Amino acid sequence: MCPAGTPCCPYSFETASASKPTDSQVADHCRCRTGCPSPDQRSGLPHPLIPDLEHLASQVAADAGFQVCGLQLLTHRIPMTLQVQLRLADGGDVSLDNCASFSGVLGEALEAASLIEEAYVLEISSPGIPETLNDDRDFRSFRGFPVCVRYRDAKTGAEAEREGLLLERTDDSVLINVRGRSVRLSRADVITVRLTTPTEG
Repeated sequence: MCPAGTPCCPYSFETASASKPTDSQVADHCRCRTGCPSPDQRSGLPHPLIPDLEHLASQVAADAGFQVCGLQLLTHRIPMTLQVQLRLADGGDVSLDNCASFSGVLGEALEAASLIEEAYVLEISSPGIPETLNDDRDFRSFRGFPVCVRYRDAKTGAEAEREGLLLERTDDSVLINVRGRSVRLSRADVITVRLTTPTEG
């Protein structure tokens, strides 16, 4: 495994040991990402599943023309989160489509191997992928993912930011979930919407 790159945003494709969740279930799971660090993380010890997960992910990545640059299992989140950082086999950066397709392949391999028996979130990321969501496809693909919305306050005219889980973008607004509460921002006031790394805890 090559060293992890600079901090990057996650492109999260939720996978569970049961049937594929609906969009609303994904949002519900994301809202539940709270909790205390696991005993392994408090003690600084690696999770015992890490070696097997790294081996499996590396094999699947190699077969698909990628290489795994980093892997973490965050058991203190609910559901737990498996973060995998990916590059092309030649060291280049992967695209959003690469992340999306690899998440499906790796998710199937994880289910077949039964390494993780409880519900989990699979996050595929890569250094160098643009963080900003632009077209309608981006907003559909990353519903339920953590974002930071930069916008201009209609009352003061000053720029501000709100972080939450992306719910949707319509013709006139951007809707995000902020700690279980829906917040609607006027699309005319929105400057950028970018993917972010979920906060710990």
